[in-house]
Amino acid sequence: MLYAIFGTDVAHSLEARLAARPAHLERLHALRDAGRLVLAGPHPAIDSPDPGPAGFSGSLIVAEFDSLAEAEAWAAADPYKAAGVYARVEVKPFRQVLP
Repeated sequence: MLYAIFGTDVAHSLEARLAARPAHLERLHALRDAGRLVLAGPHPAIDSPDPGPAGFSGSLIVAEFDSLAEAEAWAAADPYKAAGVYARVEVKPFRQVLP
């Protein structure tokens, strides 16, 4: 089943986010390579594709997991969480309708 993972950044997290990004992307690449990643990306903190020093307010990942518990465990081990980038992470079942 698909699950949406919503990570909400702490204020002023850009430096920590950039430092943890390689490890974060490595895990996403593993999901992609396994054919389980639907989409992933950050939420710019301002209305711009490149927010510069404004940074990001969070992230969205939609991926396939065997269960909610597995998705929650995967999200809990995210390098952004360990680095203090995320203030909160929420995981919800997701049913893709389109496309």
